[in-house]
Amino acid sequence: MTDTSFQANPDNFCYRHPDRQSFVLCQRCLRTICPECQTQMPVGVICPECLAEQQKQQQATVTRMPRRRGSSRGGASARVSSGTPVVTYTIMGVTIFFYLLGMIPGFGDALRGMLVFYLPLTYTQPWRLVTVTLVHQGIWHVALNMLALWALGRSLEPLLGRWRFLALYLLSALGGSVLTALLAPTAVVAGASGAVWGLLGAMFVIGRHLGANVTAIAVILGLNLVITFLPGSNIAWQAHIGGGLVGALIGFIFARTRAVRQRRTQIWLLIAVAVGLLALLGVPLLVYR
Repeated sequence: MTDTSFQANPDNFCYRHPDRQSFVLCQRCLRTICPECQTQMPVGVICPECLAEQQKQQQATVTRMPRRRGSSRGGASARVSSGTPVVTYTIMGVTIFFYLLGMIPGFGDALRGMLVFYLPLTYTQPWRLVTVTLVHQGIWHVALNMLALWALGRSLEPLLGRWRFLALYLLSALGGSVLTALLAPTAVVAGASGAVWGLLGAMFVIGRHLGANVTAIAVILGLNLVITFLPGSNIAWQAHIGGGLVGALIGFIFARTRAVRQRRTQIWLLIAVAVGLLALLGVPLLVYR
């Protein structure tokens, strides 16, 4: 991380103090900020400009809305909610809800059958590419996936922002389904593991780019990789690897397009990833059309 290109990259230095190297991003605008420019939030930090903008929005909200008796001050309430990983908790809630629906006798089996990934049916039922994340094979399956999502989402979502985190999760799930379609076209797959592997892959790449210690993430990835290929594990390794690779690619895109001026480029690159995955899916789909 000390090569010439790294030192010459302005995104690796505080945008307000170009002589100060830093690896911390504002959780709202994703610009690099040094300790002097950081304002600690419940989760993550924000830069002075984003703080001023947030305070201005809070004041406007307080002005428009009458204060209710017994409620807390508008500024404090808004500040607490700003760092909450809403997307992470929403995904967890929806996934657990569908798991509980799947336990209803009769109806649950039919619902699960409509959501699992099965390539021959994907041509007319494309939602299966991502709804595979809502179906699990048992309490331990859903519990471990949701635990991993909770642990990773609390760090990644405030760092990336809500829409980037959601895009990462969904594209990783899509990547897992596509690689499964290419390598195991007759497999029936269930679970959010591909999307979770995508979060791990993205966190590893982003951490490396920021100069963070990613040893723990590398160990977790290695252990999961070993478990995936254990004999008799009955794990769809194609979904894991596909999700992890796509997550790493998206993490690289996020790490290289952090500047505000690169936001449009970032969006187009994410669209290109989605289009590329769907194009790859077209190959096995033609066979089972």
